[in-house]
This record gives sequence, C-alpha cells and structure tokens, in this order.
Amino acid sequence: MAAAVGIVSSYPCLNSSPSPSKYSKYQSFHPPCRLVCYGGGSELPPPVTPDFKFALHDALDSSGVDTTHAREARQNFMSQIKGLSSIEREVSISINRRVDLANTAISISAEDFALMSQSSLPLPVDPFIERLFDLAMEFCKTNKVLRASPEAFLDSLYNFLYVKKGFHRSNMRSRLEPHPLYLHAVLTYQSGSAYMLALIYSEILKVLRLWSLLDFDCEIFFPHDRYGLPRGYHKQKSAESDHPHILTVQTLLEEILKNVKETFWPFQDDQTKSLFLRAVHAVLCTDRSSVVEERGFHLESAKSSQRRLDRRTLNSLHLGDTSLALSACERLILLGFDPKELRDYSVLLYHCGLYEQSLRYLKLYQDRKGSSLLKQASNELSTLEDDAVEKLMMRLNLISMEEGWSKPPHSGKILQNNSEPS
Repeated sequence: MAAAVGIVSSYPCLNSSPSPSKYSKYQSFHPPCRLVCYGGGSELPPPVTPDFKFALHDALDSSGVDTTHAREARQNFMSQIKGLSSIEREVSISINRRVDLANTAISISAEDFALMSQSSLPLPVDPFIERLFDLAMEFCKTNKVLRASPEAFLDSLYNFLYVKKGFHRSNMRSRLEPHPLYLHAVLTYQSGSAYMLALIYSEILKVLRLWSLLDFDCEIFFPHDRYGLPRGYHKQKSAESDHPHILTVQTLLEEILKNVKETFWPFQDDQTKSLFLRAVHAVLCTDRSSVVEERGFHLESAKSSQRRLDRRTLNSLHLGDTSLALSACERLILLGFDPKELRDYSVLLYHCGLYEQSLRYLKLYQDRKGSSLLKQASNELSTLEDDAVEKLMMRLNLISMEEGWSKPPHSGKILQNNSEPS
C-alpha cells in the first residue's frame, strides 16, 4: 500500500473546533473550579502536533473494512486532547477542567468497539455518559450527609460507589475479557482497572461541584498497590506523603492507553522482554550476531515473518490484536506520551508489511531521541533496545531497495478480526 493519507486530510485539524456529534452532548458538565497545577512556573504554549500519517484506518479501508465509526471516535479523542499545555497535563483529575475525561475515555471505547466488532452500528455512547451523571444524581438523592463534615461526606461516597453500587477492582487483565480496560464496559460490569475507577470517582466529584454540593478541597487518593480503591480525602488535612498518589490528566490517559496496548500486543511469548524486543525478536533482528548481513537474507526474512504472521490468528484475544495495539500506539503518539511509542508503532507496521511507513516512524523516533534534552540512563534493557532499533533500521533500509517495497499485499489480512467486544 502506498503511504497512508495524512491525518490532516483524514481528520479535522487538531486546532479546529469539533463538529457537533453524539460525543458533545454532555461536555457542558465541566465544573467551575480553580485550576491547580503541580509543575510550577509560567504557562507553556500547547505542543506543536506534527502531521502524522497514521496507517491503521487507511489500511483497513483498503481491505474493505468500513472505518467510519472508528474515525469519528478518533476525531472526538483528538478534539478532547487538543491544546493541552505542559501545565494542564499535570492537573489533578479531581479538579481538571480542560479535558472531558469521560468523553475522552468513551471515545477510546467507541473506536476499539468499532475495530473489534466491525459493526455497522456505532457504540451508543450517550447512555454511558448519562450513567455517570445518574450515579451522581442517585448519590445526592439517597444520602443525607451532603452538608456533613468532609470526612462523613467522603465515607458516604465511598460506601455508595464500592458497596451499594458494587464497583470493584479487577486485578487480572485477561485478553479473553478486556472489559476492565474500557469505560463503557466498566459501567456495565461494575468491574475495572484502578484507573477506570478513579475516572468514575472524579466524574461524580465533577457533577457534585457543578451543583455546588462540594464545598471543600477534595483530592483523589490513587492506590499504587494491587488491591486498593481510589477514594477522596480532604486535601487541607492531607500529608506530604499523599502527593505521589495524586493522579494527573496526562498519567490517567497514558495508563488507559498503555493498558490497552499491553493487553492486545500481538507478541506475548516472553514476558521478560519489553513489548518492542518481543516484536523485534519475531523478525529475527536479535537472533543474528553479525551486524552486516546479506541483503537477500533481510528481504527473505521479512517475507518469512509476514508468512508466519499470516498463518497465526493474530486477532485471537489469546495472541493479541494487531489493530487494537496499533490504535493504542497512534493515540499515545497523539497524546505525546513518550518517543518510544514511535518506535513501537514502527515495529508493528513492519509486521503488517507496511515497510515504508515503518521506516518513516523509526527515523522519526531516532530524530526525536537524538534531539531530546533529557539524558537517558543507560542500562541493559536500553542497550538491547538500541541494538534492536539499529538492526530493524538496517533491515528496513535494505528492504527499501527492492522494487515495489511500498506495496504490501497482506496488511489488511493481519488487521482484520472478528472478535466481539465484551
């Protein structure tokens, strides 16, 4: 396939206002609260978003898969995160007013639902947004401590959410049951990751602030163990040790997408390796000691990797889902999380036979890494990954010398799947 259509032509510009859609119905619920930041310093301008030419939706379209609903969900995700400054990214989710976190999370659900189900109908997002609003309304109707002490108020909210409504934490991520990763499914099953529970808790606080029912400075304590539950506390009575447990907007969105990416990464064979090393190992880049290899070996090995992937059922949830992993990578790149997402995205594109795009993103990763002002610590893992990057780059450069290298015949086959979402 030729280079994918640019994101500017595939989607509205990030700096443009989103068109009215089902996602915007409840965007007016941002609370009129103050903006508290933890980075200090003056306000920084929003980061410049490059013209990324993502491949996923165009590759699916070329193989006959209708991506209309997936594209609409991606558009909403982009409209939510546009213009986030460095300071706004470090705002606590309990007082955030820049990003509609529920809307952003439901757009992730909607896109992945479209990719998993390939349904002609989109995920009905409004009922799930309404459910968050209804939770706050039910809490107000059934509790008599709304004007009680902050401690009594928060105890009541904890009991309402985790005892009466039965929301609980899912500590085991199963690729057979990915529902803890998606907001719409967590609201349905009352079971989810700690990050999803924290989002739901913050949405209830947002509505309570909107109704002026929260008259003290409430922060959310995010647990870093395997069993704890997010819960509110009176910030004026907090200790310094509570600060590391404050969850920011950037961290929440990062972790939601990282969990999806790790769950559906199509190479699950060696949990001791990083996701990138597992994928590179699958194309034998790390299996050869010689740095300079025959051009023919490189091309044939790449084709062999393609054939092996065609024989595997990559869309089985036992083995991951390439399209969902690619989608998570693309959104992490848009979020500006870590340059390594460009590298991970590149190796997935390689496995799809999209060598031209793979080479471009690997070069972009090297450029970003080379221009970074942050000094990265050198360790065994980073050394292995750097070596794998060089070998993958060499392989791609050699493949690029072949005539017709930018027209892969099988990428759509790998990306298609028939799995039903939870």
